[in-house]
Amino acid sequence: MTVAPHRTPLVSRILAPLADPVLRVLVIATLIARVGRGIFLTVTVLYFTFVVGLDAQQVALVLTLASAAGVLSAFAGGWLADRLSARRLLVSLTIAEGIGLIAYVLVGDLATAIVIAVSVGALEQASNASRSAIIARAFTGERRVGARAVLRTVTNISIAAGSGIGALALALGTPEAYRATIVAAGLASLVAVTQLVRLPRTVDAPAPRAAEPVTTATGSTDVRASARAERIALRAHSPWRDPRYLLLTLLSAVFGMQFAVTNIGVPLWVAHSTEAPETVVAAVLILNTVVVVLFQVPLSRGTHDLRVAGRVSAIAAWLMAGACVVYALAAGLTAWAAVVVVLLAALAHAFAEVLSQAGGWGLSFELADPVRAGTYQGVFGMGYSIGALCAPLVVAATALEHGLAGWVALGAIFLASGLGTWALARASARRAADPQPMPSLGVGSVG
Repeated sequence: MTVAPHRTPLVSRILAPLADPVLRVLVIATLIARVGRGIFLTVTVLYFTFVVGLDAQQVALVLTLASAAGVLSAFAGGWLADRLSARRLLVSLTIAEGIGLIAYVLVGDLATAIVIAVSVGALEQASNASRSAIIARAFTGERRVGARAVLRTVTNISIAAGSGIGALALALGTPEAYRATIVAAGLASLVAVTQLVRLPRTVDAPAPRAAEPVTTATGSTDVRASARAERIALRAHSPWRDPRYLLLTLLSAVFGMQFAVTNIGVPLWVAHSTEAPETVVAAVLILNTVVVVLFQVPLSRGTHDLRVAGRVSAIAAWLMAGACVVYALAAGLTAWAAVVVVLLAALAHAFAEVLSQAGGWGLSFELADPVRAGTYQGVFGMGYSIGALCAPLVVAATALEHGLAGWVALGAIFLASGLGTWALARASARRAADPQPMPSLGVGSVG
């Protein structure tokens, strides 16, 4: 008689990540804070429009400047996480972000909207970088990528729940309802702090090792020379001196523009160039969320291996290029045919997103120098911020302006960046496996 292999119950598999104390804290804090983020994202644009009285161009300016602020703050958050207590930094940034969200109720004109939006945007990206530094130190190998996958799954669930709460404000439509939900979003960040303070000291950067003292001919210590030697030693671990990591950051930033396809390209394409009803946009977002929640964790397994990370990046590249072409084919079809085509493209797009994130996480951790984990993650996050800043212009200048030809060009951009990531991963894997010394392309560890 054959005994069936024992299978862990589904609930146990779902709750397994919570056994780790660090991940448990991050999961609960993310669950709380991202509900607030979902609330905020749902009501922000309409709050600016209907309550504050800003026009479309002014709203676009506010959101663009907020994204721009995140470019430098992402690097600053990672840089500080290497020099200060990362857990205290994350707590401080999260508190400040919560207060900043609540301050949105004070917006009365364009100037205050810009000041508050820029401040909150900078704080959000800095806290993301410091959180990535904590993950890089608290976990190793596959568990590190797995932690990112779990947190992204939780983020999507929480934002979806928050969007439902924000929809209540939209249904009521009163200034008081908008302001109350914005306050609730800020309070969610502050409540999340009650979990973040539980992070252990082990997630902080280790104390830097002092450089060997420089002695003079008389045997005394040259303090200035010693300090200079220490600075030189620290610079040797800088991501800015690691062309391989900078190339990874650039390629990931380009592929990261795919988020703008979901948030900007598809809604405007459906509304202006297809016969599909606008409600299909909501279906696209729901489909994307479901795919991320169900598949981000399982499809991220093994991507700490450089070759696996490269392969999933290549698959993501082909899926995304194909999705762009299929989105374009929705134009000129009947309403129901257009709906089917858009949803097929959205399905391929969702899996491309999941796989590209998994590959990018694995490479961003494994190719980073552990001595400067925070700074490396800050640079990687800065790349994503730059991509997000450029994405609306790129999507508009290609797909939305030139139709089929533009969608093909956009797909080619994603294909080139994804295959470039694959080639970089393969080269890095060969370098790691080759026992012979090779000319250095940077100082990052390949794990």
